[in-house]
Amino acid sequence: MSADAPVQVTDRTLEGWIARQRWYAAKGGTPALRTVAETDGTRLVLDDAPTGPVLYQVPVSGTVDDEPVDGTTDTAWVQALAARIDADPDSLRPIGEVTASRVLSGEQSNTSVICDTADGAQVIVKVFRVLHHGDNPDVTTQLALSAAGSDRVPAVYGALRATWPDPGRADGTAEGHLAFAQEFLPGLDDAWRVALRDARDGTAWEEPATRLGEALAEVHRTLAGALPTEPADEDRRATALATMHARLEAAVREAPTIEPHVAAIRTVYERAGAAHWPDLQRIHGDLHLGQVLAAPEPRGWVFLDFEGEPLRPLAERTLPDVTLRDVAGMLRSFDYVAGALAHDQPFVDAGVWSRQARAAFLDGYQRGTGADLRTHRELLDAFELDKAVYEVVYETRNRPDWAGIPLAAVARLAARSAD
Repeated sequence: MSADAPVQVTDRTLEGWIARQRWYAAKGGTPALRTVAETDGTRLVLDDAPTGPVLYQVPVSGTVDDEPVDGTTDTAWVQALAARIDADPDSLRPIGEVTASRVLSGEQSNTSVICDTADGAQVIVKVFRVLHHGDNPDVTTQLALSAAGSDRVPAVYGALRATWPDPGRADGTAEGHLAFAQEFLPGLDDAWRVALRDARDGTAWEEPATRLGEALAEVHRTLAGALPTEPADEDRRATALATMHARLEAAVREAPTIEPHVAAIRTVYERAGAAHWPDLQRIHGDLHLGQVLAAPEPRGWVFLDFEGEPLRPLAERTLPDVTLRDVAGMLRSFDYVAGALAHDQPFVDAGVWSRQARAAFLDGYQRGTGADLRTHRELLDAFELDKAVYEVVYETRNRPDWAGIPLAAVARLAARSAD
């Protein structure tokens, strides 16, 4: 069914429609919308939700049976969006003429559109649904990597920025990213699937893990050269440690199984506070095996989704951080492969696979950076422990029968405080 001729779509018309969208944040709530800006077929609507106001990007390209038509499903709107991205001064390469487009299923907080272009390329355009003031780290980090010539991320075409009214800001204006376009890499497995399949088959993972460590080191080296770095001064260290302690206190309330380890965990954090911290730089921020694609050699591992921890404010996610946070996230992911295998095949000793993969990954990362991770053991343990504490809470809430995976890591890492 094609769209009707363009008609006035009111905020009231949008309210019922937006409540049914998978990217609508206040699930189960009743939207109270008001349009704050409208340009080029895109509306920015503010939802005064009980949980706090949220600004949404809502492209509207007409109606069908009095229902709004989402512009991301309309190739004409997508063509216009691609042209606007190409016109942005920060764009790296032209998308060119879009000949066909389709929305990628399964997105949650954003909408991704796959575009076929006249030159035979496929481009994925991510349309950000929830907007915030400030740069989106997924955009700026991957732009920096791609501009530096790195093929460890999908090649970036460009991004679209905009400004909009914001009476809550001193100057009354906010600005940020609306969309982001990069190379589409179809049909590739992520590292989680590859690792879990190999673990189930009994295939050792030393070589892939080593290459993964080397690839992450390459990403960190490139980012350190492309974006600002800064020393880890006392204030930044104190803030990071305060966040760890606050997360621990909240975790004990929700997951009492952590309580026997609290004193030892605090000892790990205290040692990390007294340890030497490397300079801070831009990192991935939420790294795990599911954020890496297995591309054919010689390209190898390709990293995705540099948005950082989704629950942290955007302003925090764009700050320079410790590269060891990414290393710790990947170590946790190897443990999860072993835990998933043990969950499915309880008589298999998956711990050996995990230990070998972890060691190989660390060796590869050390070779790639030239750093001796043994000198940062206290800090790396603290970051891994902090991540494991978060995972215990997550699993307790959502998959209680999986909570034992991160809890075992908490116990192991906490016990090392006595070494």
